[in-house]
Amino acid sequence: MGDQDLPGILVSGLEGPHGICEDHIGDLQKHFNVITMQEFLESNTQLGPKIQAVYIWGGKPPVTHELLQSLPSLKIIASAGAGLDHLDLKLVASFGVKVANTPQAVSSPTADMAMALLLAAARRVVEGHRLAIAPDTENFSMNWMGQEVTGATLGIIGMGSIGYKIAQRAKAFEMKILYHNRKRRKLEEEEAVGATFCESLDDLLQRSDFVLLAVSLTPQTQRLIGKRELSLMKSTAVLINIGRGLLVDQDALVQALQTGVIKGAALDVTHPEPLPRDHPLLTLKNITLTPHVGSATHQARRQMMENLVESILASLQGLPIPNEVRLKRDNSVG
Repeated sequence: MGDQDLPGILVSGLEGPHGICEDHIGDLQKHFNVITMQEFLESNTQLGPKIQAVYIWGGKPPVTHELLQSLPSLKIIASAGAGLDHLDLKLVASFGVKVANTPQAVSSPTADMAMALLLAAARRVVEGHRLAIAPDTENFSMNWMGQEVTGATLGIIGMGSIGYKIAQRAKAFEMKILYHNRKRRKLEEEEAVGATFCESLDDLLQRSDFVLLAVSLTPQTQRLIGKRELSLMKSTAVLINIGRGLLVDQDALVQALQTGVIKGAALDVTHPEPLPRDHPLLTLKNITLTPHVGSATHQARRQMMENLVESILASLQGLPIPNEVRLKRDNSVG
């Protein structure tokens, strides 16, 4: 714990894989009395009334009904990143607590990561690395090839801020861009990146050389890509997922990769994370896996922290909250 006179914020911890970034602790302590989950559990009666904000980093700490009941002074839950599938927004709203996230901070680095995965999968970068360093490699074959990116068709599922930034990058690679989204973008936005709207997801799947998932996880999008959808894709196509692991039926994906239904996959997200060490996805050569690092740059993580601090301070001062997440009447996010 820090300065007892400052407003209290609850964090998962100060160290370890689920702790907040070590470089950010000093910045947080300038504004808040930083209380770890362990400290809270050891003295929840004393500390509960002092906590006015929950600072979520990497989806931790989990916000449960029990936790909300034990924080009578809670005003805001500030969650790093764009995804909100770790929060029960209806439950939080029932306690009169606000929610804020950091979508702008993550959009550019996540779009960069999407293109990195696309390029790595297309040009078989990970396979090539293994070949180049293998002790039994004596020659490099002229017939060891990948797929061309320039001029290929990219189908983006989810054209929010991240999806749009991916389209901007893909345009520079002279890719043909299709997209499927709940709402169609404005005509001028489409024209700026050369994107064509596909009202039908099936149409996008059938026409794309690369299918890229940049959509939020909701009950409607869970297992959006399953056996049927994979079968609609070209046998030369690559699936890229930078959204959430549960967007894809992983059993169906394993089968599709093993049997040549699609050419390959590149995933920054899986379910669970990490995968069990005996999971069949870990044994396949035609897949590239990274450990959910879409926004993992020093610059983005610092901006995320600064955005969260700004939102918490605004909430405590009764000011408009930057990046406030509002729950609509139909329980969707607006």
